[in-house]
Amino acid sequence: MLFKLSVNNIRKSLRDYAIYFFTLIIGVSVFYVFNAIGTQASYLQVMDSRTDVIELLTSVLSSVSIFVAIVLGLLIVYASRFLMKRRNKEFALYLILGMGKGKISAILLIETIIIGIGSLGVGLLVGIGLSQLMSALVVNLFEADMSAYKFSISSEAIGKTVLYFAIMYLVVMIFNSMIITKLKLIDLIQSGKKTENIKLKSPILCVLIFLLSVAGLGFAYYQVGWNFNQLDQKKFLIMIAIGLVTTVFIFWSVSGMLLRVVMSMKKMYYKNLNSFTFRQISSKVNTTVLSMSVICLMLFITICALSSALSIRNSMNANLKELCPADFEIEYRETETATTGNIEEIYASLGYDMTAHVADYVNFYDYLDENFTMETFFGENCDAIREVFPLLDFYVKEPLVKLSDYNILMELYGREKISLNDDEFMIICNYNSSKAVYDEYLNTNDEITVFGNVLKSKYDACQDGFIDISSQPINAGIFIVPDNAVDENCKSSNYLIGNYKADSKEDKNNIEKIFIENYNSVVKGLSQEQKDGFYISANTKIDISEATIGLGAIVTFLGLYIGLVFLISCGVILALKQLSDSVDSISRYTMLRKIGVEESDISKSLFAQTGIFFLLPLVLASIHSIFGMKFSTIILEVFGTTKLTESIFSTCVIILLIYGGYFLITYFCSKNIIKTKN
Repeated sequence: MLFKLSVNNIRKSLRDYAIYFFTLIIGVSVFYVFNAIGTQASYLQVMDSRTDVIELLTSVLSSVSIFVAIVLGLLIVYASRFLMKRRNKEFALYLILGMGKGKISAILLIETIIIGIGSLGVGLLVGIGLSQLMSALVVNLFEADMSAYKFSISSEAIGKTVLYFAIMYLVVMIFNSMIITKLKLIDLIQSGKKTENIKLKSPILCVLIFLLSVAGLGFAYYQVGWNFNQLDQKKFLIMIAIGLVTTVFIFWSVSGMLLRVVMSMKKMYYKNLNSFTFRQISSKVNTTVLSMSVICLMLFITICALSSALSIRNSMNANLKELCPADFEIEYRETETATTGNIEEIYASLGYDMTAHVADYVNFYDYLDENFTMETFFGENCDAIREVFPLLDFYVKEPLVKLSDYNILMELYGREKISLNDDEFMIICNYNSSKAVYDEYLNTNDEITVFGNVLKSKYDACQDGFIDISSQPINAGIFIVPDNAVDENCKSSNYLIGNYKADSKEDKNNIEKIFIENYNSVVKGLSQEQKDGFYISANTKIDISEATIGLGAIVTFLGLYIGLVFLISCGVILALKQLSDSVDSISRYTMLRKIGVEESDISKSLFAQTGIFFLLPLVLASIHSIFGMKFSTIILEVFGTTKLTESIFSTCVIILLIYGGYFLITYFCSKNIIKTKN
């Protein structure tokens, strides 16, 4: 009997359960997809050197899943509160007919089990399907062999998903039982009849607080976006605090001004159902100031997290192709005196042929002039730059590279060669912050003196370029000078950069192992005297690629995981608040129908209410994000931000699909609710 009643209740309230089902299905599928990544990768032919990255990624995602489970659990409990409120009259009828609270609890228990099993089943099916699409992202990130792909189901991810969501449903059952025990018949009967008085706040106070909040927010925006070099940890935390407080006050003041402003526009306010619509909106915003603020900040974090994660991943992949055009690089320099050693000679002295497995290479030096530093280059402008960049070391000697060496290296890299007259120099740089500083003063500081030679800048700005292989644009500035302008006795670092003698990836990997073994043996074979006064390092394209892929994968998946969960959370909270208000407003919509208002006008009013309610936190979050991404580009500059526009577009699509999906479902569910007769 109770089971049949529970099934009928679910069937009758299927539309009311739409948000609940939608949230559960998305939550289950997202949870499964990210916990099945390790299994997906294991079915693809991933290089052995990248399995450690996958294991680390799997471990990190498993840890984050605990946080995700807590967030989703709170959402499920929050959603169940709406469903309980929606059924107050039903529970009142049960009590009037003599049904005990124990049987009502049993009905809810059966319903929760049915809903749980159904949502788990559908969510897992959706998750299994989406996880197959995730294989494409795994292939792209880890350069796996897609030909080895086969349909797979992760039993571990299924087990973890079932366990976590079973615990969530158990909490919901306990929560529902506690509510049932506290039910009072009189409260259930009168539910929905309580009207909420809209207290109009002082318009002068609202305007004043709004203006002060905007000013405070503008100050915080300026500090983190344009004056970031002056920020220390304490000041940065203060800016965050200002952002949090002003966000709350903006919603508080808007909730007080919104209705006043619209009421002052007589023609607009009394047109159609606008008076009713804006009073409803004002009531919602008035009672959800704190919730709207939290949602706004969560949306802000979501936009920045998704955009930054996708930008890092896209930029690092693009940078790897452009900034790492050789297979290996070794740098050697003596720290006590000017460099006299040569990498090839050091290898040969220990019995190793540096070029045995090398197809082509370049061996060159850079040079240092004791009297040529950043301070001498910027001259009288140095103090102004020091105020903006207090952490810069202005006494470090600027590196100089001979034109002929640079052109030979560019030939190896497949990049364009350059030309200079005997009295010219140029600066190559690809780190934007350094480039901006050099460019600003290059017009006034267009002469340098190196080793007694006066040189003029060929260009008014830095030219794009680099020496070291890398996956990041980290060249903060190197001076290219004519060969006759350097003193051969002032050599600094010795570089040996080249490509392996290999025709396939397998050959490259084999030579890479030999290269690393030889390098380690050379380092061990150096005398103690050499070890005390030298610096030597080796970089390879494969190592750089591994590090890039590892960081890119972890950042991408974490950004997507947390961003999607936060986005779902925002959608659910707004949806349930709107639906709850729709339940309370059934009598109001009934009265509108009685006085002859057309159903189409009621639908337009409801659409406007729902749209504005969803739009308000998104608008402020978007404004926050504009300046947040301005700050993020400074932090992300070391990774490169060339793909930021594409990442922002992808983020907008994700938000449109999920957040927009919640908006549409909320509107149609609300429309169904207000059609219910009192």
